[in-house]
Amino acid sequence: MPTSRASCGGGKPVTLRVAVVGSGPGGSSAAEICAKAGFETYLIEKNLSNAKPCGGAIPLCMVSEFDLPSEIIDRRVRNMSMIAPSNHAVDISLTKQDEYIGMCRREVLDGFLRNRAASVGAHLIEGTFTELKRGTPYVLEYRDKDGNARSLKADIVIGADGFHSKIAKTIDAGDVPYAIAFQERIELPPEKMAYYEDRAEMYLGFDVSPDFYAWIFPKSNHVAVGTGTMSPNKDGIRRMQKALRERAGAKIAGGKIIKIEAHPLPERSRPRRVVDRVMLVGDAAGYVTKSSGEGIYFAAKSGRMAAQTIVEAAAGGKLPSEAQLGEYVRRWDRQYGLTYRVLSILQDVFYRSDATREAFVEMCADRDVQRLTFDSYLYKTVVPAGPFVQTKITLKTLGSLLRGNALSPTR
Repeated sequence: MPTSRASCGGGKPVTLRVAVVGSGPGGSSAAEICAKAGFETYLIEKNLSNAKPCGGAIPLCMVSEFDLPSEIIDRRVRNMSMIAPSNHAVDISLTKQDEYIGMCRREVLDGFLRNRAASVGAHLIEGTFTELKRGTPYVLEYRDKDGNARSLKADIVIGADGFHSKIAKTIDAGDVPYAIAFQERIELPPEKMAYYEDRAEMYLGFDVSPDFYAWIFPKSNHVAVGTGTMSPNKDGIRRMQKALRERAGAKIAGGKIIKIEAHPLPERSRPRRVVDRVMLVGDAAGYVTKSSGEGIYFAAKSGRMAAQTIVEAAAGGKLPSEAQLGEYVRRWDRQYGLTYRVLSILQDVFYRSDATREAFVEMCADRDVQRLTFDSYLYKTVVPAGPFVQTKITLKTLGSLLRGNALSPTR
């Protein structure tokens, strides 16, 4: 039965209207929950054939939690090579047969989530959002795919329109620093793709990324070869990408570049994520982790959490208040705030110089470090290690940093 709100004139209740701008994992997940709850739900996407630039790695828990079918996962990565600035490599393998990191193409993943939302009642609109007029109700203006000016009314608006969110600007959500991720999709012949059958690579070094890491992630018939930086300029990115291709060497030599793409990554959450009855999720809210650069799972999770908060707040047919909708942000920060802080510290410690990057790769050779790292990534939960393991990891961390002269001031 649709959830209702009282009409302005005190007459017959009408169905709550929710407009979601952006149909990535965050927007589509929010729209699905709202449509299932019986809300009149609109999902606005400027380009239904868009393929967002993205590494495309998803944790195992997302597959089950969001009921993702096997056919949208291109590769099941069970081996990861961590490659230090010196090119010393540590190979990490998942030991449990049912564990893997999923590798997806965003056009496939996003299309599935978007269509699923539409299948349960969300009204899918291909159009470019242009303006949000505040009031009760809100009025969203957009241009349809033919360029015609259109508008719709909504009681609640969810901004899932990426880092350069127009919805975030409308509510003065606050500016945050950002990085640029750049990648090339490189098609490889079958004999070279065989090496990347279930393997991904992470390259560390100032030459390939001064702030993060570079990656080679396998997809269907190609690999995503990319890097990220806080200081974006075309010449610098070209140099980093060239250095990455050189370090990968024969493994990708001769491959055909089939697509070049780039996108911004927020470096922290926006100061304001709920204003009045407007909510931000995913990249629009700033939900990308430091150190790992992960955003897909957190986008989908935030979209779902925001929508569930709306459902709870609208129980009884009432129009939710800002205070009620703000519970979404409080829940989010309680559940994931520590994760973001820890990964920020790890980035500051281990990505500050090539010596620290060498120390980081050295640490990754330890099985206990690997297990804790994979548990936290695959399941988004960390099972506390015993006192012996905790002490061992602490001592190993300090030893690695000292051997790499990583505790000395950066130069």
